[in-house]
Amino acid sequence: MVPNELPGDRLLIVDDDADVTALLSRYFSANGFSTVTAADGDDMRRRLRESPVDLVLLDVGLPGEDGLSITRRLGDIWRGPVIIVSGRGDAVDRVVGLELGADDYVTKPFDLRELLARVRTVLRRWRQTTVSATDGPSAYRFDGYVLDPRSRTLRAADGGIVELTTGEYALLRVLVDHPHRVLSRDHLMSHLYGRAAGPFDRAIDVQVARLRRKIEPDAGRPRLIKSVRGAGYVFTPTVTSP
Repeated sequence: MVPNELPGDRLLIVDDDADVTALLSRYFSANGFSTVTAADGDDMRRRLRESPVDLVLLDVGLPGEDGLSITRRLGDIWRGPVIIVSGRGDAVDRVVGLELGADDYVTKPFDLRELLARVRTVLRRWRQTTVSATDGPSAYRFDGYVLDPRSRTLRAADGGIVELTTGEYALLRVLVDHPHRVLSRDHLMSHLYGRAAGPFDRAIDVQVARLRRKIEPDAGRPRLIKSVRGAGYVFTPTVTSP
């Protein structure tokens, strides 16, 4: 069983409000984490160069470069889970954050216990995909693609690497592990986010749309990840493993 968090788990808290960073640092430290803080994008990048972290809590309303812009380019310098923490609660902002590759989106004012649960869930999901990479098949093959769990890479038929975010990779792992089976949104939400889908929650639909754009020949007419009206999604190709 994968633990919720391990001793030494390190969070990078990026927020220009010193009171917020102090509050989060105290709370997460009291719950077994170590923390480091940054006030803006440049400070964040410096922190990431200085020492490894396990997860980034990223505010949207930063001075200069905002959190959404940072999220868009974060994969160029660091590969790991990101949770956006924002005062913008509009559904459009939530969708945009997930579209840009965030693993979860929490709005202010937030409940500290809920935020802790979200962090634990994202870290657990990250570790589960890493652990299963060593326990499961060495590769999954479908429709000309090769998914390598050990390197967490997806290779297309032409040999090129398809770049996947943490959430996209986790979603694809669920799909290749359950081909030809209808998976409900609640099932996917529980696996990926540790909670049931709300009536207006589009997190799964956003992740599916992102993944379709990367692996479907025609994302507008998907044939690999098909929607099942009122039921969820089904992964249609035959999946083999050597």
